[in-house]
Amino acid sequence: MDTAAEKIAAARLSVYSNTSLVILKVVVGVLMGSVSVISEAIHSGIDLVAAIIARYSIKKSAEPADADHRYGHGKYENLSGMIEGSLIFVAAAWIMYEASKRLMDERPVEFVAAGIVVMGVSAVVNYWVSKRLFEVARRTDSLALEADAYHLKTDVWTSLGVFIALGLIFVTGIQILDPFVAIVVAALIVKTAFGITSRSTQGLLDASLPREEIDAIERVMVEHSTDFVDFHRLRARKMGSERQIDLHVTVPRQLTVKEGHDLASHLEDEIKKILPGSVMVIHIEPCKSDCAKCRMADAKSVFRGGT
Repeated sequence: MDTAAEKIAAARLSVYSNTSLVILKVVVGVLMGSVSVISEAIHSGIDLVAAIIARYSIKKSAEPADADHRYGHGKYENLSGMIEGSLIFVAAAWIMYEASKRLMDERPVEFVAAGIVVMGVSAVVNYWVSKRLFEVARRTDSLALEADAYHLKTDVWTSLGVFIALGLIFVTGIQILDPFVAIVVAALIVKTAFGITSRSTQGLLDASLPREEIDAIERVMVEHSTDFVDFHRLRARKMGSERQIDLHVTVPRQLTVKEGHDLASHLEDEIKKILPGSVMVIHIEPCKSDCAKCRMADAKSVFRGGT
């Protein structure tokens, strides 16, 4: 299975699991009259919308560059993450509003045992699906899948919280635990939404790659510094799962066009070994003077047959 197909299959799994959980939680939550279970249904509903958006963005980002998108469609994944984060903020606000109203409502929660079973099933299913999504996201470097996985990971903890609260209600009969736990669920959702939105925004604003990745690129260049005079104007950003890197390399003025091309190709290959999925643009420029370092680089260059 190629990378795009693997990502789409993982996104499809998320859609199917969330659809099942939404239906189950809505039915049981309404029968129980439990705002915490209904809030979990809303949370899963947002997860479902996020999974659908992620699946669309992954398919779209896999499309090759065209006349209107010369750099490809990778930013669809960043846009997907931003939309997902915004949806979570809306869901959290609604849950807090409903939970606040329920704090003043002494209506008892019914069919507590059914809610406990549903929350347990939800936690187990979302744990398994989120683990699968994280694995694929890390292997394919997919921001959309990673955001979806974080959605489901949060759902695991919130489902466990509601599971424990319902268990306490079942044992103690303290009904106020239901809206209180719903508010805690909403707070956890907001925290996750902030992280997802922040990371997605960085990609849309062309933020530089993390410092450790820039350092890795520079290490490769330093390791091959005997083959050129110097390098400068290093720039690197991430668009979806694709890293776009460009830099200037000063070479001995005696190098032929082919030798300069071979050097650039070699550097690209070495950088791609440590940062897969990179697109490189290396600008080759001649040294402005016949300096000692230029002569040394020229003599030692493997691309001129030196040793």
